[in-house]
Amino acid sequence: MALDTGEPKIVSPGDIDPHYDWARAIPAPGHTNVDFEERVNFRRLHNYRLGRAKAALKASKCGALLSFDINNIRYMTSTVIGEWSRDKFGRYALLAGDSEPHLWDFGSAATHHRLYAPWLPKSCCHAGNIGLRGTVPPEAGLMERAAKEIKSLLDENGVGNMPLGIDVVEPAMMFELQKQGIEVVDGQQIMLDAREIKSQDEIILLNQAAAMVDGAYQLINDTMKPGVREADIVADVNQMLYKMGSDDVEAINAISGERCVPHPHNFTDRIIRPGDQVFFDIIQSYMGYRTCYYRTFNVGRASVVQRDAYRQCREWLDNAAERIKPGAGTDYIASAWPKAEEFGFANEMEAFALQFGHGIGVGLHERPIISRLISFDDPKEIKEGMVFALETYCPAKDGYSASRIEEEYVVTADGARCITLFPAEDLPIANPYLGHGG
Repeated sequence: MALDTGEPKIVSPGDIDPHYDWARAIPAPGHTNVDFEERVNFRRLHNYRLGRAKAALKASKCGALLSFDINNIRYMTSTVIGEWSRDKFGRYALLAGDSEPHLWDFGSAATHHRLYAPWLPKSCCHAGNIGLRGTVPPEAGLMERAAKEIKSLLDENGVGNMPLGIDVVEPAMMFELQKQGIEVVDGQQIMLDAREIKSQDEIILLNQAAAMVDGAYQLINDTMKPGVREADIVADVNQMLYKMGSDDVEAINAISGERCVPHPHNFTDRIIRPGDQVFFDIIQSYMGYRTCYYRTFNVGRASVVQRDAYRQCREWLDNAAERIKPGAGTDYIASAWPKAEEFGFANEMEAFALQFGHGIGVGLHERPIISRLISFDDPKEIKEGMVFALETYCPAKDGYSASRIEEEYVVTADGARCITLFPAEDLPIANPYLGHGG
């Protein structure tokens, strides 16, 4: 099937380019495109994503999708103007029926798109503003103006009497849309349907992003020693990733020593000490495609209970990974993990995201979500072309140390292919000159 025909029915990565041999290693080709080999084909990527969005919209009860979620905007329009826009509600895009997406952007960014984004019709690139999270109050009329413009486009495309799916929205903007007679419904589920299966180009970008974090963990391994602070490592990794081409270092968790139990999901200025167990999560994106990638280290030496915790953490992860294959259920994968009470938590809500799986793509959390909290009541099918992370956590018997490991997997016809490659089969010891006493 030729992707550029506009046909939206995309089933698996192999449909994108029948000449690509998925039996070969997934490439991590670097940060530039070249004339002597094909790397990422960004126009093919745009056509795939827009085709997926149109197909998901057509399969829903909605006539159009309105996105304020910047991940969905990038997915539909292949535009981005920086991480600062993530929480501003300053950009929005409308996909109405089979039409091309309309994009409203921050001031002069709209002019920029007309010059540099030729895959979008110039008539679809608008300057827009609904008030920057209420700092311009609704009474100023920006939201009313936007709602009327959206209603006009819905009518123009013959979907004005159908429900409008919205992913995230300010309440005042939703009220203005409703004043125009528009039925507003949940559109995030439609976009998550679209983003569920990754194309060849998306998988390459996810693999490239993971390769960057491989390098970041080598930096951590080489520099982590007594006297270094959690914050120092976070700063060094931020610098390295941005130099390597990251477009957003969203977060780096750095948790050491007595801070490991319970897991606080942050970093501090704590000074790392000999014998500490330390774990990190590096969340960053390359060309919009994210990583969620944990590794655990010990500093200088490791105790018996620390090594035991690591082995158990690795076993829980590997047992779940072995269950990844097309047709398996998320409940089957989640059942490989211990109950919350078995590793020190009162219930599954308090232990949520410690034994965890989640899709990854332009968003940090996509489908499938795998957890004992939800997967038994609402299991989902694993499909070829999904990319997701599995992460496990095990506290040590000393009461304060813990291990945390995470791998990212591509679902192939034959099972799971791991793309997070920094060695984690055994507990890494950073700067082992301190000895291995237990």
